[in-house]
Amino acid sequence: MAKVSIIIPTYNVEQYLAECMDSVIRQTLHDIEIICINDGSTDGSLKILRDYAKDDDRIVIVDKENGGYGVGMNIGLVMAKGEYVGIVEPDDFVPLNMYEDLYAKAKAHDLDFVKADFYRFRRNENGNMYLSYNHLSKNPENYNVVFHPGQDPETIRYIMNTWSGIYRKTFLDKYQIRHNETPGASFQDNGFVFQTFAYGQRAMILDRPYYMNRRDNPNSSVNDTRKVYAMNVEYDYIRKILVRDREVWERFRGIYWWKKFMNYRGTLRRIGEEYKKEYLLRFAAEFRRAFDTDELDRKCFTKQEWSQLKLLREDTDMFYQTQVRAGEFGGGNASREECLEQELCDIKNSVSYQFGLKVFAVPRAVKNRWKKK
Repeated sequence: MAKVSIIIPTYNVEQYLAECMDSVIRQTLHDIEIICINDGSTDGSLKILRDYAKDDDRIVIVDKENGGYGVGMNIGLVMAKGEYVGIVEPDDFVPLNMYEDLYAKAKAHDLDFVKADFYRFRRNENGNMYLSYNHLSKNPENYNVVFHPGQDPETIRYIMNTWSGIYRKTFLDKYQIRHNETPGASFQDNGFVFQTFAYGQRAMILDRPYYMNRRDNPNSSVNDTRKVYAMNVEYDYIRKILVRDREVWERFRGIYWWKKFMNYRGTLRRIGEEYKKEYLLRFAAEFRRAFDTDELDRKCFTKQEWSQLKLLREDTDMFYQTQVRAGEFGGGNASREECLEQELCDIKNSVSYQFGLKVFAVPRAVKNRWKKK
């Protein structure tokens, strides 16, 4: 049995795939299984995978007709023979010690899953990489301690992703944790995360960044302005899973609606202007029903978020004018935080900034020595 099975769901990523594959096959944890799901790629992705498989017998390739991210991931999850399972998106890459470190931590603490901080990155036309560090939690006290996610719904507030950690295979199989099999790449990671947190008993997050998450792929689902209702479908799927167990639903109901609200806001940022007003009507209708059935938990929302919800419920047209058209949710695909991060990265990587660092290096050193005296 391999220690970690790494699933790489692949569709038309020939531009980035070699960097991804190199980072996986060179892991310091050699005892791994690499499951590459080619989801009907029409470019050179399959040939690249086959070339790597010729030289590495740890690589297993599944070549299938296009069926969407969820279908491919579920095939990989069923096939996986490793003690733990990891996921690497084919346009991303990972540092060489990632899986050795995560596996050691998972074994030492008998974890259902362990996740770590990560970097988002972009490259410009010159190949320069701009990095932004992403903390899973804003609270340092949440790190490096074992917690029970199934009893602590607040942990859903951690940054949501599936790929910055590893998951015990027997845990995934016991609760039949799988992805929603909707077409394309349609935010199916949301359902997977909700299931792992709702049913997990022993988990940990690490305050060390490993995974490298690309943000400059124009074909990524986060950049698709036409994928309007994918998030709504995903949260219908999540609800169906949670309500199977009344105790689980009651425990996670409030945070489910908060996360749904945050992701619907994100959808308003992402989709094209021509879809925003239509989408807002469905957004408002879903949350009016939540108000009417008393499913919302005021304590899960900040004061500003709750005010926005009330405005959305009571006057959708005013919400559209003051929030969406004013740019609160309509300012492009990237969040305000990402835009600020990108601006900061651009400044730090600029020639003038780097020149300034060199010019003032000696004066800074003298000043620091003077302060110590």
